Amino acid sequence: MNPNELYYLREDAYFEPLVFKWYAWPYLIPPVSAAMNIAGRSLRLMKSFLANHRLHLAASRDPSLAGGDFVSCSEEQLEDVRELVSRIETDHADYIAVRKAVVDINQLLEPMKGMSLEPLYSQLPEVLRGYVELVYDQNHSPSLRMIEGLLYEGELYKPQEQSLAFGVLDKVKERPFVLSSPRLPDADHLHVEAPFVDGFVDALFSTRDRPLSGEEIQRLFHNRPTAGGLPLAELFTTQSPTLRHQPVVSDLRISYLGHAGLLLETRKTAILVDPVIAARDTRHGQNVVSFSELPATIDYVCLTHTHMDHVCIETLLQLRYKVRKVLVPKNNGGGLVDPSLKLMLGKLGFDVAEMDEMEQVACADGHIRALPFLGEHADLNIRSKAAWLFEFAGRKIFSGADSSSLDERMYERIVRVIGKVDLLFIGMECVGAPMSWLYGSLFTKPIPRAINESRRFNGSDCASAEKMIAVFEPSEAYIYALGMEPWFKYFMGMDYDEGARQIQESDRLLSSCAARGIHAERLFAKRIWNF
Repeated sequence: MNPNELYYLREDAYFEPLVFKWYAWPYLIPPVSAAMNIAGRSLRLMKSFLANHRLHLAASRDPSLAGGDFVSCSEEQLEDVRELVSRIETDHADYIAVRKAVVDINQLLEPMKGMSLEPLYSQLPEVLRGYVELVYDQNHSPSLRMIEGLLYEGELYKPQEQSLAFGVLDKVKERPFVLSSPRLPDADHLHVEAPFVDGFVDALFSTRDRPLSGEEIQRLFHNRPTAGGLPLAELFTTQSPTLRHQPVVSDLRISYLGHAGLLLETRKTAILVDPVIAARDTRHGQNVVSFSELPATIDYVCLTHTHMDHVCIETLLQLRYKVRKVLVPKNNGGGLVDPSLKLMLGKLGFDVAEMDEMEQVACADGHIRALPFLGEHADLNIRSKAAWLFEFAGRKIFSGADSSSLDERMYERIVRVIGKVDLLFIGMECVGAPMSWLYGSLFTKPIPRAINESRRFNGSDCASAEKMIAVFEPSEAYIYALGMEPWFKYFMGMDYDEGARQIQESDRLLSSCAARGIHAERLFAKRIWNF
């Protein structure tokens, strides 16, 4: 690397944020849910891999098992996995104690039938004592509430176990599924020890837009512990990005970024919704909307809910240096299955504001409003979810994410306030995973099979989406958030065929919209609207 030459981070360079060497998704950031997942899932998977690694490796190569619980580390990494298991069990036994404490507290609460919970505080396990409140709901069912803000300030929040891993897409056949395997140093990756909040992260990712000299890059990495065989120089190039952000010349430009991602731009305001931005490689080329096409400043990032394909830590950290404000849905406060997005992202260095249902923010030339949405959360008490309404250039855009019309009367009441919309974006992942796939590690007892299969992460099917379209009466309707883009398979774990119910249901909706005279499309890769 020439000290005097200018270098950009390569377009095909990808990044994975890690916690205990596991891919950082939203439930690995809050201290208690992180402990529940590390102790209840990560250790279980790694020990299973150590017991029978050949079975795991064979399963991880089977495309039909994509997204399953199979560790894809190589045989050469067996000792590294063994060392990681030992280090967690020895140096971070408090995480194992947290999981046991949650089990013990639930057992303490189980026989309580509305009588005072106050005598139980002296019986709480020490590792969580002072971090929880015992409460009843109005049906006298007891539960524990996490005091999340205090937890983030204590020893159970472990930024020292956060690290960064880098690779180059053209050097790997495919990024393996992120939830089932630790990311350990190997010949194709460079690992850097740094907490996510470190200014190093912003300085590094700003080189996607603004190059640094070879000397500045060497200084940036100086004295930072690294591991892995990928040379630092291979992450950088002297060539500027092939595609750049184009100035807005219309009153309003909307760009579909893939999956559930939208970019709304006027001459004064830029808003990202649920961004999941991929690195661009030679296989998918210009179909991928990548970082270089985004504006220099993002005024707002609007997040719909805490699922990892909508709150993507990987993408958000790469954008932090250019994001002014993140808007998130209001949180119940302290629920194990519903951690505070405001606290989480604030701890990661973002300026975050919570939006209550129907609350509105005025921008320089328009408005953003948070709307309630139902569905896709397995009937759990999760308040941290919001659809978004954007009003710019005389148009109303509804970004519904994984909304489902469980009760169309709610949407009818919303329309009485906001009026009809012009563009409606709706997800149709109508065959969601069972509840245990995402939340299983947060439960302290096995979920009965019938309950697990009944309570799935289902979004809209055709009938549900038709109800919403009948209520909102949009001029145009767009189906998104299906996880169809192949470059997102590493975290979506999906691979549709033509017979998939999601495809059949969305085809039915397209036909239904055509019969109503509504323009409709199923989105894929990229799409731009100018108004």
